Amino acid sequence: MNIILLGPPGAGKGTQAARLVEDRDMIQLSTGDMLREARTSGTEMGKKVAAVMDRGELVTDEIVIGLIREKLEGPEKGGFIFDGFPRTLAQADALEALMAEMGKKLDCAIELRVRDEVLVDRIVNRAKEAAAAGKPVRADDNEESLKVRLMEYYKKTSPLLGYYHAKDKLKRVDGLAEMAVVEASIKAILDS
Repeated sequence: MNIILLGPPGAGKGTQAARLVEDRDMIQLSTGDMLREARTSGTEMGKKVAAVMDRGELVTDEIVIGLIREKLEGPEKGGFIFDGFPRTLAQADALEALMAEMGKKLDCAIELRVRDEVLVDRIVNRAKEAAAAGKPVRADDNEESLKVRLMEYYKKTSPLLGYYHAKDKLKRVDGLAEMAVVEASIKAILDS
């Protein structure tokens, strides 16, 4: 199965993707991870990524789609989890075109639904717990950064909910439930 995990920053997408990788042998395609990997790969695409990032510019959709193409050409295992992509309607169209061209399809987009105020508490507590345990705290794990990231999400990414709903591919999960309940809800969607 090929799925997209949608939800604002801190909704638990990375945690749930990691569980699916472990339990179902799916391949997580995190754009952040792919860009870091490409940058140090020495490939033609990697050199493009490094040059753009070194200039402090944002990597174009064309480059990200190129990286995704490389991953989709590799072994499939249990399918793909798109995490952090698409973020815009243009990216959603580009992903759909790429998958159609490669004879693949997107099975569903799963939204991890959360309330902003709970999300802010979750992120602030995550930062406090990391600091207390002597672990590194993400620079953007604070209330101000999260509010900026949430605004960005609502402006650019939330339109994807309507996009996938119109294609009858959107499924919703309560992202505020216990981690095991969220995991079970996602598994139920994938098994149906």
